Amino acid sequence: MANFLIRRLVQSIPLLVVISLLTFLIVEIAPGDAAQMYIDPDHGTDPAYIEQVRLSLGLEQPVYVRYFDWLIRTISGDWGYSFRTRRAVSLEVGDRLPNTVLLSGTALFLSFVFAVPIGVISALKRYTLIDYTLTTLSLVGISVPIFWIALLLLEVFAIQLNWLPASGMRSARDNYQGTQATLDILRHMILPTIVLSLAQIASWSRYQRSALLDVLGQDYVRTARGKGLSERRVMMHALRNALIPMITLVGLSLPGVVTGAFLTETIFSWPGLGRLGVDAVNGRDYPVIMAVTMLSAILIIVGNLVADVACAWADPRIRYD
Repeated sequence: MANFLIRRLVQSIPLLVVISLLTFLIVEIAPGDAAQMYIDPDHGTDPAYIEQVRLSLGLEQPVYVRYFDWLIRTISGDWGYSFRTRRAVSLEVGDRLPNTVLLSGTALFLSFVFAVPIGVISALKRYTLIDYTLTTLSLVGISVPIFWIALLLLEVFAIQLNWLPASGMRSARDNYQGTQATLDILRHMILPTIVLSLAQIASWSRYQRSALLDVLGQDYVRTARGKGLSERRVMMHALRNALIPMITLVGLSLPGVVTGAFLTETIFSWPGLGRLGVDAVNGRDYPVIMAVTMLSAILIIVGNLVADVACAWADPRIRYD
């Protein structure tokens, strides 16, 4: 296992370099000029002033020089400074990361907790009214766009009924402390958490149903039943093997815990990494765009590794030499 992990980590280095290069080039060839986003209107279109802005942002150098400069500084632990706020990118990410982990981590946990029982019930009640109902709801959840669900929940529960806050992470007019502050954050989390969870619950429950049906058709399950084992013990063994695809899905979903859902955080004005990335793209904030993208890439690699290790732990037949 150790050799496998080392080999995978070494193989990920050139992959990260290629991802960083492609991201840098895509941002560079995008229409517009980053300097235009930060020009003071009082100075108009003075060429000398525009050149000064470009110098201050480091945009006067060729693209390959700027890329290698970014690469060397990133390897040394310096993520640079945001064009928009002039703060260190590490501070920008550090301020938003806990908020995204809280929101997306909660949504990920709830998705797993609800998707597995729904998939199991659908598989055990195969071709019944319950199965058809759950399957239909799952297909609706997969098909309906996330932003439409977010706007619908905002309209109903935040605007019409006024039960829940519409945006932000905390109430701006109230200075809550202690338990009240925690409850205030939880109230703000309800709508975005539901939006983030619905699509995953719908998708994961379908995977869980298919995986369990496949396992229940295996020879060892029929043998266990033929030997007289109780249905409960048979199901416990079958469910453990049927959870292996779910473990893989959860591992691949780890990047979402860090980057969050860009649309969801933007719609609900949640101060997380997803919204930070959207603001960076709109403002052509190269250092922040690169930081969020590379963080996502690293988490995808880590998520794959975690999924592989978890699958080997759940299924003794899986071995990595």
